[in-house]
Amino acid sequence: MSVLKNRSTLRWLVPLAAAVTVVGGGAAIGTFAANAEPALPPRSAAQLLVDLQTARLDGLSGTVVQRADLGLPPLVGLAGGDAALLAGTHTLRVWYSGPDRQRVALLDTLGERDVIRSGRDLWTWDSRANKATHRTLPESTGRTADEALPITPQDAAERALAAVDPSTLVTTGRSATVAGRDAYELVLTPRDEASLVHQVRIAIDATEHVPLRFEVLADGADQPAFEVAFTQVDYQRPDADQFTFNPPPGVKVTEATGDRPHARDGAQPKAGVGSKPGAAQRSGDGDDAGLRTVGDGWATVLVARTGAADATRTPAGGAAKPAPADGPGAAQALDLLNGLPKVSGDWGSGRLFAGKLFSVLLTDDGRVLAGAVTPERLYQAARG
Repeated sequence: MSVLKNRSTLRWLVPLAAAVTVVGGGAAIGTFAANAEPALPPRSAAQLLVDLQTARLDGLSGTVVQRADLGLPPLVGLAGGDAALLAGTHTLRVWYSGPDRQRVALLDTLGERDVIRSGRDLWTWDSRANKATHRTLPESTGRTADEALPITPQDAAERALAAVDPSTLVTTGRSATVAGRDAYELVLTPRDEASLVHQVRIAIDATEHVPLRFEVLADGADQPAFEVAFTQVDYQRPDADQFTFNPPPGVKVTEATGDRPHARDGAQPKAGVGSKPGAAQRSGDGDDAGLRTVGDGWATVLVARTGAADATRTPAGGAAKPAPADGPGAAQALDLLNGLPKVSGDWGSGRLFAGKLFSVLLTDDGRVLAGAVTPERLYQAARG
């Protein structure tokens, strides 16, 4: 099966970012350090692209380490789901045996979180909470969370390669050894100066042609702001037992039917089934959200209307009064919002977050603009 051509092959890992609550720690940053450059026969960028498109992956298991240093506030690292993967270093074990059998396990000192898919059965399990959720996937199920963060080098590479067009300079880099495997390096460089991405580097297994490491360097930086890499990899098809989930005694099992899960204590589902995170993405308010994009390629800006005008305005010097919010972290989020610098121009006024790889503009008239671009490009989009 083609690694990059068949979109359902490796996309399975992406939804785990939304299904797994990451608790800090993991491997040291030095994990990603490469050894001396191996001596490999020369290959051009065009040949490496062909290698990626024609590679076949029937099975895989290994350890994946992800590290993100995006310059985000500490609050983000304390959040669960995707937000937790935006900061710090995280380690996962992965197993892959075709598009309908996958498993990812996050291990920490306090417990284990697993997401297992076997056919149409999808299981998530949290040992600390002693809870499991089962969902039966539709027969035509495909990708379930394109918007989530990439968890493996393969998924990250597929997303980056989708941006290869005249706006991208494609070259080769230095060879390296990653997870004990010799690898070539493909380098993508955005041509648009408004992009905050300096380079994307993809280390490709010299014999299996599978991405082993994916790095994103911010403009003006010599160390990756985001990287995900295998530290150990085995291309043999994993045993079927890896995709079997038998709830431990006493575990609370929730049967998810559509958008309404039904809990059943002590229920024991069929043995030999597994599943993966497929929580439905909330569509929000549809057209009322005013979601659109401005520009294209690396300099694309996402524009959304929150429906809460004056969300960031501070009346009479007081605190900002966004739409009501509750739940854990709401007060911290409000403090974070109020701490962002105020900005204004012929586009209006609001608050700005400027990170290493992306910028976010929250306008006083209720818009959110975001992209891997400079603040100036956001201001330009806000005028439209």
